[in-house]
Amino acid sequence: MALKSMKPLTRAPLLHVSVQESLRAYIDDNSLEPGTLLPPESELATQLGVSRNSLREGIKALESVGVLESRRGIGVFVKAFSFEPLLDNLAYGLGGALREIEEVIEIRRTLEVGLIGKTLVMISDEDIAELRATVNRMGEHAQRGESFASDDQQFHTLLFRCQNNEMLARLLDVFWLAFYKASDFVNLANVDPVATWKDHAAIVDAVEARDVLEAQRRLDRHYEGISQVIAANKTNSNVGGTR
Repeated sequence: MALKSMKPLTRAPLLHVSVQESLRAYIDDNSLEPGTLLPPESELATQLGVSRNSLREGIKALESVGVLESRRGIGVFVKAFSFEPLLDNLAYGLGGALREIEEVIEIRRTLEVGLIGKTLVMISDEDIAELRATVNRMGEHAQRGESFASDDQQFHTLLFRCQNNEMLARLLDVFWLAFYKASDFVNLANVDPVATWKDHAAIVDAVEARDVLEAQRRLDRHYEGISQVIAANKTNSNVGGTR
């Protein structure tokens, strides 16, 4: 099947942005799948009516957001979709902004509380046993005063794995990792690890009992505790700023 050509650029300002838009449109118009090799740079530049340097700037920009991938000596390929560039930009954009961190937590809280009922219908005994084992590891770390971020992430992944919803899994990872990348600012290190472990153990108890209302209540309570830590840090920041 013959591929559609790209339309020449009509806007002179912000040429690198126009190149990016045309490359995206070319991929969409031709329904190019991940792994597809694009035409040579010389051909693309001719179709766009720009220099090869301008084309390369556009390609590099699209590489940075995960749309394209250059392979030395071979060419430029359409890249499979990934949340990683979004994650990196989200975490960077959060920086020390407490408001955005609060919004991340609120979205994650709403997703998990709203979807836990479906988990209780679908979750297997094997998944519950794996959740319990994860909580037990968290308890061992907590009693030694150690952090258990990786087990915490694994816990929330397991909680919704049975739904086989890849988009949900990716979103939860984005929100979890973005928050923990900003954890130094919100001082999560001061959160009581034993209390956090017990929160998770109570969630597993509710899941094992197939008690939807209790599971929702326990999840909501868990996130309320995190929100209180953020609120306390916000208050301390404001007080510090007035001194």
